[in-house]
Amino acid sequence: MQNLDAFFLLRPDVTFLNHGSFGACPRPVFEAYQRWQLQLESQPVAFLDPERGLSGWMREARTAMAAILGTSAENIVGLTNATHALNIVAQSLDLKPGDEILTTDHEYAALEKTWAYVCRNTGAVIKVVEVAVPLTDEPQFTAAILAGFSDKTRVLFLSHITSATALVFPIEHAVAEARKRGIYTVIDGAHTPGHIPLNLDALDADFYAGNCHKWIMAPKGSAFLYVRPELQAMLNPLVISHGWTEDAKLPGTKGVFGNSPFIDGLEMQGTRDPSAWLTVPAALQFRKDHDWDKVAKGCLALAQDTAARVRQITHLPALSTPEFCAPQMVSMLVPRCDPSLLKTRLYDDYHIEIPCFDWQDHTIVRVSVQGYNTKSQMDHLVTALTVLLPQLSGDT
Repeated sequence: MQNLDAFFLLRPDVTFLNHGSFGACPRPVFEAYQRWQLQLESQPVAFLDPERGLSGWMREARTAMAAILGTSAENIVGLTNATHALNIVAQSLDLKPGDEILTTDHEYAALEKTWAYVCRNTGAVIKVVEVAVPLTDEPQFTAAILAGFSDKTRVLFLSHITSATALVFPIEHAVAEARKRGIYTVIDGAHTPGHIPLNLDALDADFYAGNCHKWIMAPKGSAFLYVRPELQAMLNPLVISHGWTEDAKLPGTKGVFGNSPFIDGLEMQGTRDPSAWLTVPAALQFRKDHDWDKVAKGCLALAQDTAARVRQITHLPALSTPEFCAPQMVSMLVPRCDPSLLKTRLYDDYHIEIPCFDWQDHTIVRVSVQGYNTKSQMDHLVTALTVLLPQLSGDT
C-alpha cells in the first residue's frame, strides 16, 4: 500500500488512527482552503455578497459534490456538519403526540439527543429496535427494522455507516418499505461520502446528510443535506436570515438569490466563513489525482488485517462479516475495561490517538485506516493492546 503521509499535516510523533472522527485534510486541500480564506479577508463585503460571487461559488461546490452522490446539485445544500443538517430535518417535521420515530441501538449520541429534544417539544416518542451483532446478512437487518414498524411510525431514522460499531447498514430495502408505508426516511450518512459509493437518487431516501470533512478529506465545516425535490419546501431553516422568503413554501417560488428557496434559505443564514465548503472541489480533485479508489482498497486490506490480529489477542468475535464492515473503519471488541483509561494509556504510553468507548455491554476500540497510515503503525497498535488489555481488564 502506497503511503501518502507526506501530503498530510498530522504530527509525526502521534500514531493517528482516528480519521473517522474528524478526518484529516491533505496539505494541497488545506492550501486551497487558505486561499479561499485569504480571498474572503481581502474583501469581505464582495466575497460574502451572494450576487457578487458567493452564490455561484456555492453552486460550483454543490455541482462537484452532487456528481459523486448520484443526484442533482439542486437536491443538496452545503452546510457545516451532518448534525446541523439532521437538526434542520428533525425540527421541521410536523410530529404529533404519540407519533413514533423508529431507530436502532447503533445511532450516534448527538442525534439521539436531537430526537429526544424533538420528542420533548412535540410529544412524539422514540422507539429503538435492536440490530443484533454480528451483522451477517441484509435480511437479518431488514427484518429487525420492519418488526419495529407500527401504525404510529412516522419517521425511520438510520445511520448508513454507524459511528460506534462501524457497520455499513444495508438500508435500501428498509427505506423502500418505509416509502410504501408513507414513513419519512431520515438517513445519517456522516461517515459515508468518500467511504462507500453513493447514489442518492437510486436510494430514494427522503432526507440524507453527510460530512465532507471525514472521508472526502475537505476542511472541517463542510457537509451537505440532500432532500427529495417534492419535500424541499417543508424544511424550515434553524436560522432565518437574508436567504429566507415568506413565499418559500409556495410552488414555483424562486429563492432570494436565484436558487430554490430550499438552497437560498439554508445556505444564507447570517455571516459565516464558507471556505470549507468551497474547498470541496479541491478535495475531490486530490482524491482523483491520487487514485483514491486504489488507496482505499489498500486501506480496506490493512483495516481487516489489523482487526484479525486484534481478534487473535482478544479471542472475541467480529461485529460483522466483512461485507457489512465499513471499508476503512473497524470497531473491535476488547475485554471489558475502563475505556477512558485505555484511551489515556494508549495516548500517554504509546502516543496512539484512537477512540475507545463502551457500547451496550461491550468495550470497543475503533481503528480508522486512511492513506497516511502504515502497517508499522498497526503493528504499534497491536503491541500496545497486547500489553495494556491484560493489565486493564484484570486478566493478568
